[in-house]
Amino acid sequence: MVTKKPPAKVAPVKRRSPKTEQTINVSVAAPTKSEPKKDDSALGKVIGLIEWVDNPFKLFTVILLSFLSFAGYFAWDSRQVLLHAITTQDKMPQLAKQENLLAPARSLLKDVDGIVLLIHKANLATNSRTTVLALNADGSREKSMEGTVTSLFNASADRNSAMVAMLNGEVLCEEFNPSSKVGEWGVKQGVKFMCRGSIPPDLGKFAGYVAIGFKEKPEDIAALKTRINLASTDMSEE
Repeated sequence: MVTKKPPAKVAPVKRRSPKTEQTINVSVAAPTKSEPKKDDSALGKVIGLIEWVDNPFKLFTVILLSFLSFAGYFAWDSRQVLLHAITTQDKMPQLAKQENLLAPARSLLKDVDGIVLLIHKANLATNSRTTVLALNADGSREKSMEGTVTSLFNASADRNSAMVAMLNGEVLCEEFNPSSKVGEWGVKQGVKFMCRGSIPPDLGKFAGYVAIGFKEKPEDIAALKTRINLASTDMSEE
């Protein structure tokens, strides 16, 4: 009798499931351009302004605003003097007539050894002056300058400081820098130093002013100022 062997046990085969690949999306941000740092220094602002001015219109705008800013600051700084002079202008004395200005003007010019003398009539309400008399060194009239109208206050620091000094009743003597057609004429005559005094010389009264030009600074400025005040008293009429 033959016995049958039981069939051999076969271990089950484990099947590996296919690995699934995982895709990871990584987004890379594009590099951002860093804005240039703004230069807030005074030099940086000036450079920025220069870069901004790229046509004639912008250039004109900058010049105009600069002038208005300067004029505004100056007017505010001297506001009390200007306000008093403008509000009392109707009560101000008047310049003497031209024929009555000649004698004291020529006498002054001769006494102080000046080379030109100018008398300007002032109008503070319109910020204007009219040259009513212009004398050469020999006392002759320079009629081409008479009747010239220019501004009282302008972009000239010298002119503006002289105006405020005269409104305060002072005589201002300083190196001369022309800022008008009449001033340029004076330079052609050799003027390098000038003294200006209010007509009349009293504080708060300002009908106009007298200006005397010199080739060089006179030695006795104090005596010169006194002589100008004496002459300017005779150049006005109440």
